[in-house]
Amino acid sequence: MARNEEEIERGSGEAEATENSLSDGSICGFDSLHSLLRASLSPQAFQEVSRMLLGLNCGKEIETISLPEPAKVLSSKHDFDLQAFRFHADKELLTEPQMVRVGLIQNSIALATTAPFLDQKRAIFEKLKPIIVAAGASGVNILCLQEFWMMPFVFCTREKRWCEFAEPDDGESTQYLQDFARKYNMVIVSPILERDVKHGETIWNTAVIIGNHGNIIGKHRKNHVTRVGDFNESTYYMEGNTGHPVFETAYGRIAVNICYGRHHPLNCLAFGLNGAEIVFNPAATVGELSEPMWPIEARNAAIANSYFVGSINRVGTEIFPNPFTSGDGKPQHADLGHFYGSSHFSAPDASCTPSLSRYRDGLIISDMDLNLCRQLKDKWGFWMSARYEMYAKLLARYIMPDFEPQVISDPLLHK
Repeated sequence: MARNEEEIERGSGEAEATENSLSDGSICGFDSLHSLLRASLSPQAFQEVSRMLLGLNCGKEIETISLPEPAKVLSSKHDFDLQAFRFHADKELLTEPQMVRVGLIQNSIALATTAPFLDQKRAIFEKLKPIIVAAGASGVNILCLQEFWMMPFVFCTREKRWCEFAEPDDGESTQYLQDFARKYNMVIVSPILERDVKHGETIWNTAVIIGNHGNIIGKHRKNHVTRVGDFNESTYYMEGNTGHPVFETAYGRIAVNICYGRHHPLNCLAFGLNGAEIVFNPAATVGELSEPMWPIEARNAAIANSYFVGSINRVGTEIFPNPFTSGDGKPQHADLGHFYGSSHFSAPDASCTPSLSRYRDGLIISDMDLNLCRQLKDKWGFWMSARYEMYAKLLARYIMPDFEPQVISDPLLHK
């Protein structure tokens, strides 16, 4: 075959692969970037690229761990991605390891958005059941679900009828998960659309923290509300009023930085100031908007604040019955785009796990030694060397109407 013909054929193949990726959510037919690299590179090159992309944990590659056979059987039977890893800390002479096993679940919706609302919700309950059971069978101590796990991500439509999915913090979704929390002695973070029946039926984007005894420890409401492109969330709820709570559980101090909050460094900082050891970021985001940022921001937050981060994104393309517009000149459309999954963990030493599938439901599990948080604080001294009093003075000036930026101009600049 002539060189030009080879190039044409190769270009055609690449175009076809790209088209398939866009339609099914894969990357050239692969679940994730990591699996694509593994198949495309020699073992030696793959190891070196992985080191650069994922970092090293205590000087070594991220360790994979084996899970119990029942979890593997459930993964195979119900076709969800299942991965597990371990973050080590350095061995200490005076302190025992503080190991905790943490899980993240990503999933697509179960029925079309045209189905009756109750049917949609109950179908998601049934879909998640084997994944939650797999987490329980694997001995997961803390499990976090994705943002609005119990419904479609409707907040692009601006249609108020979807508010029917909202429920009290102790409503049906919470009650459903409380049984699993008790059965598996597991803390569960449940991000829901909350209806505050005590305050005028106000709606919030809320994460309910269910204790390992099935009790409700507390809740956190999303601090930063997205108004970007199709994400018209302020049509339904506004910024939360719960501050930056850290929940002390049987397995460690956890916090929930919901979705858009990950783009705000001071929001990430605040959970660290309150003592979080693990911060969950349940999110719903599409590839066109944020995929290049996805692996970077979580690692930055983990590094800068010396805590672990669990990043969760839903999967699939959700099509709505009535087309909508973004107000950006684009033609009307009936879906937000592809939710690219890719849930993963990041550690305070800059290491991170490979991601779950870009298009399949999944459960990712990580053992983590919480001593690593303190060890990295000691190593880098970020908290000790921070100039909080200086930042506080700047912020106090900045929020005033007569704020003047501290800019010193070259006196010869305009001569």
